[in-house]
Amino acid sequence: MRDALALLTPEGLEGVVATVTDNNPGMDEGTACRVVAEALKFVDAAAQFPTARIAPSRVVDEGWHALILHTELYAKLCEGLGQFVHHYPERPDAGRYDPHVITRTLATIEQAGYATDADLWTDPGKPLVGVAAQCNHTPCGPVRPGGCATHGGGDD
Repeated sequence: MRDALALLTPEGLEGVVATVTDNNPGMDEGTACRVVAEALKFVDAAAQFPTARIAPSRVVDEGWHALILHTELYAKLCEGLGQFVHHYPERPDAGRYDPHVITRTLATIEQAGYATDADLWTDPGKPLVGVAAQCNHTPCGPVRPGGCATHGGGDD
């Protein structure tokens, strides 16, 4: 299995983990590192499979937000992955949650060569840890959205 944390330099990882802990008072550094690792796996899987209809869990999305806030690091990460993975946030809506999307996302991450941390991919109402992120995502190809609620229809 691949090590997602190896996608960042130690300094870059430290900065992103610090952003997660700063945005989530009370979250320990170890948990923040797990969240960032899952976000890295998600971004890599999205880059490898740009038409896959996947979405992050609310907890993993917190790590993705932290990555994106480090704009130069995120741009270099995506460049190294061969595909820029855009983020299309949507307002929270419990009615959009579909456990099959998480199952598909986890399978796609595993297909990308990673083991997943299932505790961080739970139902938005049952997270292992609370996070500041309040957006949800309609399942769509993160690189080329199609059928997302905020983007109209698509051809997927």
